[in-house]
Amino acid sequence: MSVGSLHPHNNPNFPTTTINTTNSSPLFSCIHISNGRKNSQEIREKKMPPFAGSEPVGFPKPDSDIVSIDVGGQLFQTTKQTLTSAGPKTFFSRIAAESSGLHTPFLDRDPDLFSLLLSLLRTGNLPSKAKTFDLQDLTIESKFYGIESLLVNSLSNPSQLEPFNLQKSLLLPLNGRDSPSALATTASGSLHVAHGSKITSFDWSLRRKSTVLTQFTAVDSLLALSPSLAAAGANDFSGLQILDLDKGRVRETLNWENVTKSGSTVQAIGSSPENMFVSFESSRRNSNSIMVYDLHTLTPVTEIGHNEIFGADIDSAIPTTKLQWIEGYNLLMASGSHSGPSGVSGNIRLWDVRSGNVVWEVSEKVDCFADVAVCDALSVIFKVGVNSGEASYVDLRNLSSGESAWVCLGDKRKILNGKKEGFGCKIETQGNQVFCTKGGDMELWSEVVMGSGNSGRIFKKNLMGRVRDMGGAKITNLAFGGSTMFLTRKDQQCVEVWQSSSREF
Repeated sequence: MSVGSLHPHNNPNFPTTTINTTNSSPLFSCIHISNGRKNSQEIREKKMPPFAGSEPVGFPKPDSDIVSIDVGGQLFQTTKQTLTSAGPKTFFSRIAAESSGLHTPFLDRDPDLFSLLLSLLRTGNLPSKAKTFDLQDLTIESKFYGIESLLVNSLSNPSQLEPFNLQKSLLLPLNGRDSPSALATTASGSLHVAHGSKITSFDWSLRRKSTVLTQFTAVDSLLALSPSLAAAGANDFSGLQILDLDKGRVRETLNWENVTKSGSTVQAIGSSPENMFVSFESSRRNSNSIMVYDLHTLTPVTEIGHNEIFGADIDSAIPTTKLQWIEGYNLLMASGSHSGPSGVSGNIRLWDVRSGNVVWEVSEKVDCFADVAVCDALSVIFKVGVNSGEASYVDLRNLSSGESAWVCLGDKRKILNGKKEGFGCKIETQGNQVFCTKGGDMELWSEVVMGSGNSGRIFKKNLMGRVRDMGGAKITNLAFGGSTMFLTRKDQQCVEVWQSSSREF
């Protein structure tokens, strides 16, 4: 047989195949096989996918739950459920809504940062490798994708504060020569610092945002209304100012109309989820009051604790210098003290704001408080004695039964020698922990869990921080925001930042 006879055109017995393209079905073709005889058979054969035996990688089926995203040339695959967990108005939710599986969206962004944020969506936490990245870069990316709130909750949630693991992590320097006079924080960890006539703001990642110059000679009271809004007042300047710190302007000024028609200076500011509380004193110092404002509209709601001073009525002459809302009891704690020839005296009152009545009060004369704080989680009022410097407490649950004696946390045998060892000490609570400053040191008090047979309460003092973190100049301010503790020291133009050693950044 010649070579030419092997060619199909030259050999009538060689089978030939033709594809019938007239069939309209996209999945099947008609294949005719002819062996050169009169009869022929038609076989319908299913088309094979481009990659036999498996679906192509990176090309999910239409209407699949899997979404492919090309970020900076790197391909990522996740699910629509993961993307929509970012929230309805985020970049990720739009990608999930528009994904059809027929095309892969391309994002001209950093793939390494995207990988971290995708892990945040999947687990609610950043992976351990995130600590090798700059927090500011990660914050900028989270804002682009619209999930900064998720990042804040992951890194700066108050529930993540670890009191026994706090250590000094950095210093926030302040401009000028003035030392900080007041600190104000938000739940996310944003910080406002009053120093002299200026207020400097830091965002939750502790990046300096702005420094604004106020009309005050010195700011004595400061309340953070938001990361960009603050209420500020002074003991020698009339009116409470609502400051827009981003724009550097006074948005509104609130005044208290007293009987003498004189100015009204601010002695303290506090807030609840619905209201803002402001302690005013007339410029002539012959009247004082606590005004209640709607926190959102700043309109007056009511007035409580209005005192007009006549003669030598010392108790009425003491304005409130600290306000704290007790959420679990719907009560407002108001405390104030006065230093005179006979020593320091003061009073602590619990107000029912709705009725305007005092539900409990105590007058302090023997070892009056240098500072007072309420721990809602423990149902306890704490004080630090101005003379003894010791921390004591009263159980809120026993007030209705008439038991209001202070229980000392420290050495009950300490002699009151008149040196005012607690003067200037600060006491604050966070969660179920109590923080008390003593000069340049900090005490951390925790309740000891007792058996069911014990009716008393026992608190234990704990060592706090590293040895090198303790000591130094006297602590003048103490505040908590997010998972961070902030403090300032006498004659120092900076803020100390204390964070958990396990925090990623």
